[in-house]
Amino acid sequence: MSRKRGVSSSRRVQSQAKLFAPWFWIALGVLLLGFLAVGLLRSAGNTAPARLPAEISVQEAYRLYQQGYFLLDVRTQEEWNSVHVPNATLIPLDQLPQRLQELPKDQPILVICRSGNRSQTGRDILLQNGFQATSVQGGLRAWQAAGYPVVTP
Repeated sequence: MSRKRGVSSSRRVQSQAKLFAPWFWIALGVLLLGFLAVGLLRSAGNTAPARLPAEISVQEAYRLYQQGYFLLDVRTQEEWNSVHVPNATLIPLDQLPQRLQELPKDQPILVICRSGNRSQTGRDILLQNGFQATSVQGGLRAWQAAGYPVVTP
């Protein structure tokens, strides 16, 4: 009986030794490197910016504006003529649904109005149509109060 125990213990030790053989560790390393490479390739192809919150502060909007983010003004033409942000694009809110093709789908859009109310509606229209957009809290009033650049006649 002790002899059978010795044989089965010996087999168990041999199978455990096989488990920790060098080829096992090499194969495990290759497998882990493969998973890592696939993950890196997937993340490298994902160049979309992080999802924007529904609304951002005027300070954050200005920072993003300086980085080249697209700024959409949804005020009226008359409001635009009196004051606007340099390099912003004007599409009045009531025209926005018909003019979506004028906007970039490949970059986030900052939506601004006078006080922040219309920009929320504009943002929602953009989001419903597959754009990535956020509203500028406080609108152009907050922008001017912060001393950020504007164009006036």
